[in-house]
Amino acid sequence: MQEKDQKVQQFLNLIKKSRRGKFKIYIGMSAGVGKTYRMLQEAHALLKNGIDVRIGYIETHNRKETHALLEGLPVIPRRKLFYKGKELEELDVQTIIQTRPELVIVDELAHTNIEGSKNEKRWQDVLEIIDAGINVISAVNIQHIESLNEAVKQITGIEVKERVPDSVLAQADEVVNIDLTADELISRLKEGKIYDPTKIEQALKNFFKSEHILQLRELALKEVASQVERKVESEITHVNAIKHERFLACISSNEKTAKTVIRKTARLANYYNSKWYVLYVQIPAEATDKIALDKQRHLINNFKLATELGAEIIKVENTNIAKAIMEQSDQRQITTICIGKPHLSLFRLILATNVFNELLKKMSSSDIDLVILS
Repeated sequence: MQEKDQKVQQFLNLIKKSRRGKFKIYIGMSAGVGKTYRMLQEAHALLKNGIDVRIGYIETHNRKETHALLEGLPVIPRRKLFYKGKELEELDVQTIIQTRPELVIVDELAHTNIEGSKNEKRWQDVLEIIDAGINVISAVNIQHIESLNEAVKQITGIEVKERVPDSVLAQADEVVNIDLTADELISRLKEGKIYDPTKIEQALKNFFKSEHILQLRELALKEVASQVERKVESEITHVNAIKHERFLACISSNEKTAKTVIRKTARLANYYNSKWYVLYVQIPAEATDKIALDKQRHLINNFKLATELGAEIIKVENTNIAKAIMEQSDQRQITTICIGKPHLSLFRLILATNVFNELLKKMSSSDIDLVILS
């Protein structure tokens, strides 16, 4: 009976997928590489070929060449709202769904909507439009991808607040990288094609340093390559062994270490197109009535982050952490356990800490790999 229910659900999922709109995302290493320009060029080409294309939301940043491409493209008016005494504009999701164009262009995928909007984020608006059967082309910069947040912060020294879950990118039917060399991008900046002239000097000292651009460019190229590889994996008919990888990220109530473990395990799981879990073992000292409020808040935030990145959360109570990890690994058929790098040297920790001693002993008799994330 259960097998029959699963087959019915699989068929239902196929029907839902066929009704959804197609989703294309342009990715760039930074502002100014030409994502919006390329989307508008594509809109003109589609319009000439008889496709009903509408502009849902475009941000030209007053760039002349980009703004000129808006000429001749049908626009769905933005929704006007008053917020803190100012009139602001947002994507009008309801009008788009009611109008039902074949395709809509929606820029700035990572944008946070004005307080009081139906959805908190624009990527949620986009998924709603796609679910209604409308095709969407959108764009995002590499620094806004959730699992790359720490990597971008290390490169640029800036923590990007507006982020898009990796699961959103995974739903895209096509991901395209808009690539420029560091020299080309810096030239565009100096020519005033990206920012207002008053902001150029500051940009050259911060985000637009040549070494930063090179590293961000590498991230963008790797991300798109990974998305393409995942697409190929999901569409081939034969079953590959890579499909059977299952990752378990083990986290504690330490906020910073947990975030790193979650993001890096998400990257691994995405690369292998695999199912993954986040495990938190609650020991008696961290029971709900004993754990500090700030640690509770950090845990909730980390569970939310993991869910957005596509993980299934496991929370268990146990006095023996190693035993709980191995029990969950056996139950979920885990192939790789991911843990944070200890503060002590690993050698000293293995000798001195019962948890790791026991974990390693238990793992020695299994085929599970252990990954220690820095």
